[in-house]
Amino acid sequence: MSDDETMKSLLRRSLHRGRDNLRWKLSELDERSLRWPRTPTGFNLLGALKHMTQIEIVYFGDTFGRTWPNPEEVVTDADIDQDPQADWCAAESETTEYLLDLYTRVADFADETIDDLSLDSPGRVPHWPDGRDKTTLGQIMVHVLVDLTRHLGQIDIVREGIDGAAGLSEAASNLPPAADRAAYLKRLRGIADRF
Repeated sequence: MSDDETMKSLLRRSLHRGRDNLRWKLSELDERSLRWPRTPTGFNLLGALKHMTQIEIVYFGDTFGRTWPNPEEVVTDADIDQDPQADWCAAESETTEYLLDLYTRVADFADETIDDLSLDSPGRVPHWPDGRDKTTLGQIMVHVLVDLTRHLGQIDIVREGIDGAAGLSEAASNLPPAADRAAYLKRLRGIADRF
């Protein structure tokens, strides 16, 4: 396997792991909990899922001359002109089940792009400024991974605030045992109170 194939495989596995963790972080919550704005800017879990769906459509589709086959599922520039948060807000008709299914279909679409192209395959991001709009598949894979992991961090904190669910992934929480948590929090509060 060449260095490029090894890197592409690593990036793809990381993307898959991030997608799986996003789906997991949204599991076992009702529609209201998933839609409820959790920050002053309106950040909500279902909106984050919709945003990541649109990100993958644009970056793994439009950027490489591939059109998403169901245009009614794409947030358009006209939608954004009407509502700058259109890609962050699930419409009433967009249920969790629907958006999870869409995310899975978009992931398959994105994976086709990844499978068909090499890391140095050229692309053009339509909404990036002239002169900075040229890119490659490798750059886009990193860009999407950065965006996904950033939003997974936000989702992590929001989800923990809802019901205490936390951890790196469903398979490995990467957290110390819960029994240690109370003592840890007490210690942190004690340190903070001294300031």
